[in-house]
Amino acid sequence: MKTLVLVLDLAGTFVFALSGAMAAVRHRLDIFGILVVSFAAATFGGMGRDLLIGAVPPAAIEDWRYVATSALAGLAIFYWTPKKLGTPLLIFDGAGLAFFAVSGSLKACAWGAPPVAAVLLGALTGVGGGMARDILVSEIPTVLRADLYAVAALAGAAVVVGGILLKLPFGLVTGAGLILCFGLRFIAIRRGWHLPTARWPEEIRRPMAAPTGRPGEPRDGKFKRPNE
Repeated sequence: MKTLVLVLDLAGTFVFALSGAMAAVRHRLDIFGILVVSFAAATFGGMGRDLLIGAVPPAAIEDWRYVATSALAGLAIFYWTPKKLGTPLLIFDGAGLAFFAVSGSLKACAWGAPPVAAVLLGALTGVGGGMARDILVSEIPTVLRADLYAVAALAGAAVVVGGILLKLPFGLVTGAGLILCFGLRFIAIRRGWHLPTARWPEEIRRPMAAPTGRPGEPRDGKFKRPNE
């Protein structure tokens, strides 16, 4: 379990760091800003999970491999920026969401969290990094506006927790959670699936005051034409 969580965490760290670095490049930040955003995107969700389950200090700052992985991803994007940032950013973001949702729920279960809490912690681990990335580049967090973002993380985490409760093999549970989370996110992007949103009410138009007097007669001290 410990090795599996570490592998998933580092994989999620790398791909989320790539997405954070690409978002920073898109907003024309310098190399320090790119590294900061990539580190925040890669570690914020995991640190929140670790603090909530009592795994302190968080692995992201205790283990040098997390810092090195995020820095490597940030430098890679700084020197070899893709020509098109939109599609790779969505793919890396979806992959990081899946890795962290699964690893978050696995670690929460390993630390004795109840099933519902483990699912929520898995989703938090998945969406936390993207929220930190978007806030740092002054955007509305993707989790609040994207197609099935948090729902995909919750679904992947629920599959993992359910599989653990049923005592299924870790490999099967992990694979099912990754495929479900990433698959839901990818299909939602391709087909435009999204949750219902509230409709903004139309402006209430004030009724125009009815004209007084007959056409052509003075009104309010001024002469009005018939078509006015």
